[in-house]
Amino acid sequence: MGKPKYILLVRHGESEGNCDKSVNRFTPNHIVALTEQGHIQALRAGQVLKDFLQQEILSDVCKKVRNPKSIMFYTSPYLRARQTCNNIIEGIKDLPGVEYNIHEEPRMREQDFGNFQSTPEEMESIWEERAHYGHFFYRIPHGESAADVYDRIASFNETLFRQFQQDDFPNILILVTHGIWARVFLMKWFRWSYEEFESLRNIPHCQYLIMKRCEENGKFCLKTPLKTWDELPESDIDDEEVQKEFKDEVTFNTKGKIHNPEDMDISSILRAQKNAIKASRSKDREIKKQFESIKHGSNYSDKIKSRFKLENQSVANSVEDLSK
Repeated sequence: MGKPKYILLVRHGESEGNCDKSVNRFTPNHIVALTEQGHIQALRAGQVLKDFLQQEILSDVCKKVRNPKSIMFYTSPYLRARQTCNNIIEGIKDLPGVEYNIHEEPRMREQDFGNFQSTPEEMESIWEERAHYGHFFYRIPHGESAADVYDRIASFNETLFRQFQQDDFPNILILVTHGIWARVFLMKWFRWSYEEFESLRNIPHCQYLIMKRCEENGKFCLKTPLKTWDELPESDIDDEEVQKEFKDEVTFNTKGKIHNPEDMDISSILRAQKNAIKASRSKDREIKKQFESIKHGSNYSDKIKSRFKLENQSVANSVEDLSK
């Protein structure tokens, strides 16, 4: 069967809307573009992918069942995601042996926030109501809830599972998408609860989330576990703090041994995430303040704080069931 060895999710680079929310009042969400920094982030992600594909160990892991450098890109049709995908491909398109295909997938679009956004005061009221109601089930006026995103991801996953039945499906599947979509995708895949989803921090721009298939049982294990708001330190951002978070992530994924042969094939990607982690920290702190102000008044705050553990982001629930 052609199930890929690796599934990589990557959030688009920094966009104009990430830097200036007023953009969403005048520009349709699907044509919000990357900033100059966003293009740089995406080009770096292409270099990270190139370094990954150049490893000799990659061929050994794949055991020559198919071209280890064969890639299927699925991208959201939103401009910032397509630009990110194109920038990533710039890093690998001339690499010998690389084969890739690109498909735009409308079901991979970001959560719909309701056409042009209103005044800052009205949007602030919506975000506050959403925080009190719960991010997963709250439906944005004239838009979607994260639960709606979940439903279309379920449909998209069924498409993937059918394609995985093809013997010639590429060795690497890369999903170029958005922050909420990526978290909901993992929630669906690993069967996390909505409380667990609520507790997750956003994903840094152009950071790869690696799902790797285990040879023993054919299931996928998440090798770059997501962080929760409760895990965000209170101290100011500094290099030592970022280094510790980066080190903890790599240590977890390699079972305490950076030279663990099982994950040596993905170690180059893991090591490259340091800049993405650092770039997201200041924005994380701003969002955490909002999270904390609402969490204590919520009737499910205790569940959000206590239920989500790293072991939940595991291989245990990673199985497709086409009967459902």
